[in-house]
Amino acid sequence: MAVFPGRRQAIVIATVAGLALSATACGDGDDSGSGNGSSAECAAFEKYSGNDGKKVTIYASIRDAEADLLEQSWEQFADCTGIEIDYEGSGEFEAQLQVRVEGGNAPDIAFIPQPGLLATFANAGKLKAAPADAKSTAEANYPADWLKYSTVNGTFYGAPLGSNVKSFVWYSPKTFQEKGYTIPKTWDDLIALSDKIAADGEKPWCAGIESGEATGWPATDWLEDIMLRDQSPEVYDQWVTHQIPFNDPKVAAALDRAGTILKNEKYVNAGFGPVKSISTTSFQEAGLPILENKCYLHRQASFYANQWPQGTKVAEDGDVFAFYFPAVDPSKGEPVLAAGEFTVAFADRPEVQAVQNYLATPEYANSRAKLGNWVSGNRGADINNFTNPIDKLSVQILQDQSKVLRFDGSDLMPSAVGAGTLWKAMVDWINGKDTASTLSGVESSWK
Repeated sequence: MAVFPGRRQAIVIATVAGLALSATACGDGDDSGSGNGSSAECAAFEKYSGNDGKKVTIYASIRDAEADLLEQSWEQFADCTGIEIDYEGSGEFEAQLQVRVEGGNAPDIAFIPQPGLLATFANAGKLKAAPADAKSTAEANYPADWLKYSTVNGTFYGAPLGSNVKSFVWYSPKTFQEKGYTIPKTWDDLIALSDKIAADGEKPWCAGIESGEATGWPATDWLEDIMLRDQSPEVYDQWVTHQIPFNDPKVAAALDRAGTILKNEKYVNAGFGPVKSISTTSFQEAGLPILENKCYLHRQASFYANQWPQGTKVAEDGDVFAFYFPAVDPSKGEPVLAAGEFTVAFADRPEVQAVQNYLATPEYANSRAKLGNWVSGNRGADINNFTNPIDKLSVQILQDQSKVLRFDGSDLMPSAVGAGTLWKAMVDWINGKDTASTLSGVESSWK
């Protein structure tokens, strides 16, 4: 699951100031006949004209400082076209979106990070097919495998927006250098490092899976990443589409492997307590003990860069950085687990389609990238516009056509399972439930 609470208020303030100047410049020229921008500043948005004074509502899980940056990313578009974009981010997005749709109060556009939930709405006839321009733009800038996640029964519903790489382990380069630790290249190396740290009388790992109504999702990422490493991508695909049962021995082996770390009292939960503290530690706070040398390893996605306190240097030579979550057998390749949101619409008014079309473009991706703290798999995005080192590394991975990429498995499953019984089952598992019972419970919920 993709969750993006924010950080770095200084960046937000600086960006707001810069955009305020840009907006002023845009409004000082001659009226272009659409919105309030000048002809020169707004020429790039002429194709979206004719919607002055219209309003489009957008709903997503993106909150806090990240939401501020999101709104700034389309500010010039809104100023030049005259379309008012009313954005709302929520920590209860998945549950509340369903409530709103069922209650006849759907937003015009939603950024849905779960293809399974997207399919639920599509099959119920609630979504509108993506406009032709958004479809052709997406096809020109994303691999076909990525677009199939927002295609249901042959209909394409929305282009990807932001993306993230899940297969990362966060650490402190400074501490690793001081302790003489090296970045592990294989799973065996990772366990050897964990054992070494534990032998020194410290707990190597910190983790947290509390996330409000979405509590449990970070633990599903462990299972998914290890399924990709223990099995082939083809078996992973069979698992997320239920061609093999959820309690298949292959899945049990992957969860047991995750348990060698997450349920190991010698390894976790540094800075917080015993194993069970993982279920009550928020995912936002879970990695912070790394900065206090109370924790050395924290498996979390690229977007965790947004959780470090202001002033934290995120770089290979900085306070924190991330390395690739090692493969079990590198000779079989190094698979990457990724996720992201899709821009789908519950309305097809011209102004809604104009916003959908713009958000699919490389121009939008580059506009958002320049504001920082964001990752995109859009191949039209210039890598030089991504300045944060972890963002740049993530974009390089996503744009590398030689990489084997798979989307977050729980997000691909039917929402009642992936964002329902599985989340709860992973909490129960952390709190002591055995692997067989955990997986059988999820299997019985899959209809």
